[in-house]
Amino acid sequence: MAFQLPPLPFEPNALDPYMSAETFEYHHGKHHKAYVDKTNGWIDEKGLAGMSLVEVIKKSKADGDKGLFNNSAQIWNHTFFWNCLAPAGQSPTGELAERINATFGDHKTMLDKLAAEAVGHFASGWAWLVLDGDQLKITSYHDADTPVVYDGVKPLLTLDVWEHAYYIDYRNARPKFAESVLGNVINWEFVAQNLDGQGVSRADQTQG
Repeated sequence: MAFQLPPLPFEPNALDPYMSAETFEYHHGKHHKAYVDKTNGWIDEKGLAGMSLVEVIKKSKADGDKGLFNNSAQIWNHTFFWNCLAPAGQSPTGELAERINATFGDHKTMLDKLAAEAVGHFASGWAWLVLDGDQLKITSYHDADTPVVYDGVKPLLTLDVWEHAYYIDYRNARPKFAESVLGNVINWEFVAQNLDGQGVSRADQTQG
């Protein structure tokens, strides 16, 4: 029994010029795969057979098992991130647009605040738009930390701000990466789905 590297939900070149096929070759095919392989290497040793990915993440957090937590959480974080992306052309609509406007004033202001959170986050991590209770909130978590382990926090949208997420396409220009990706290739239909509070389940997987 083992976890799988989920396929990208789009062709590797589908997000050009904002994220290149080469980026996905390394980011998905090597970095994400490495987290899967390392987690799978502990399944038998740590008695994880039959547990879902989310169950493994929560158990490793509760046990203080940093190695397992970092790798299993990064499987989930990356899977969620890929689902947050789509070819250019979408914008928030319906309830999502209404809630963004009510909380932030308008869509652009929300994107600016999320980009600022991503750019201002020191070192590696993830910038997030979440439901905290029932309120939209922008936050960030360091390294592999994830909303999966925080009660009442429901993920809507994330941006990976580890250097390997953007260095091929943007070198050290994290601000340009954040602005380009958030402004052009977000899957707002997926973000809107997550208003139901079930976002954690959408990047979960069972062992197969």
